[in-house]
Amino acid sequence: MKLSLNHKSPVPLHVQAEMLLRELITQPEYAGGKLLPNEVDLAKELAISRTTIRYAINKLVSEGLVSRKKGVGTKVTGKSVSSKSNNWLSFSQEMEARGIPIRNFELHISWVAPTEEIANFFEISRERKILKMERLRGRPEEPFVYFISYFHPRIGLTGEEDFKRPLYDLMADHKVIANLSKEEISARGADKLIAGKLEVDPGSPILLRKRFVFDQGERPIELNLGYYKADSFVYTVESRRERV
Repeated sequence: MKLSLNHKSPVPLHVQAEMLLRELITQPEYAGGKLLPNEVDLAKELAISRTTIRYAINKLVSEGLVSRKKGVGTKVTGKSVSSKSNNWLSFSQEMEARGIPIRNFELHISWVAPTEEIANFFEISRERKILKMERLRGRPEEPFVYFISYFHPRIGLTGEEDFKRPLYDLMADHKVIANLSKEEISARGADKLIAGKLEVDPGSPILLRKRFVFDQGERPIELNLGYYKADSFVYTVESRRERV
């Protein structure tokens, strides 16, 4: 692909550079993981300043389309998972809506005693066992999220269900309708367990998405912890200002 800008165009150079980069990262070699040309080479080839090309690259970084690592370079991250705060779905439904093929790397079901936090959320005794589901999921080539879900015993899940199906469809089979989700998003370094699951170095940045799910009567039914690779998840908040 030829890299060039039209310096006589009324379109600002940084906009042209951004458009060029968006086209460049769709090329098979770069989509496959090849490093993009470095800033110095790009600036020289396009006859623009490093500040201008850096501005364009930063735009793509902010959207999660490329990642940049000091001493290594810039490369395509692939299509990031995106979630809107006012339109939550199960993970399977989110990925299907975005046309992202998903592979299940691990699936573990067990019955455990709840921690104090989980018992308080479910309003149950710590002696009462609850169903725990662990799933490592991602694109066909690599995992990018490790989920741990805990379910209220009231739902009636046995652990024998087909958990490859969308989770909230399974709940609907038990006459339980997920109606309300409250979420917390935080950043942290990956501990040894999470780093091993997501195939990153311990201490690497990850995002923890904690989801509290309620039924139509606003009774708690699920507590879900999602550990995401930081460059694979974009959380979009949409708000509207009401007129007064």
